[in-house]
Amino acid sequence: MNSDVQIAGDPLALPHLLPPVPAHPATVAGFVGLARAIAADRASWAPLVRYDATTRWYHRLRTVPGSTGPGRAAQVPVGYEVWLLSWLPGQGSGRHDHGPSSGVLTVLEGELTEHGPGGTRALPAGGRERVFAPGYVHEVVNDALVPAVSLHVYFPGLTEMPMRPRPRHRPAAGTPAAPRTALGAAPAPGTAAP
Repeated sequence: MNSDVQIAGDPLALPHLLPPVPAHPATVAGFVGLARAIAADRASWAPLVRYDATTRWYHRLRTVPGSTGPGRAAQVPVGYEVWLLSWLPGQGSGRHDHGPSSGVLTVLEGELTEHGPGGTRALPAGGRERVFAPGYVHEVVNDALVPAVSLHVYFPGLTEMPMRPRPRHRPAAGTPAAPRTALGAAPAPGTAAP
């Protein structure tokens, strides 16, 4: 039996029929694709990784501002940032959210543990990406005996990362969230890096 490609030909062989590839992602799937592409390009991130025994190390790989005018909206509809982080055994993020930003988290080396609303989950290197919406509260920790490296894409770019206390009991529905702190302002006690 003939395949569609055998019958109609390869549509990829006719590039003029394909829509143009966007320069920047505009959808969650696009940001996941961006994270996968950067993860696959080990030569672009591996030489940058550093480890710090006193705190988590992080490096901003890319910053793309969002649209600022009518003509620019088609070029970059949503601004974003890409961060590279390293985690020595025992290092963690603390319980936090990402303010108004959504995000994609993927582990590049080692394994991390995420403690979130759905419980605890292992995040191994090469595993599925974690996608989260604004206000998603979690804590990420390196519980393993070897260092780990992770890639984080935030859209729009990360402007705040408020720390959240561990709940002593389940808060009632409608309980207001803790106040948020903008990045760049004087750090409040318990404020952490991306």
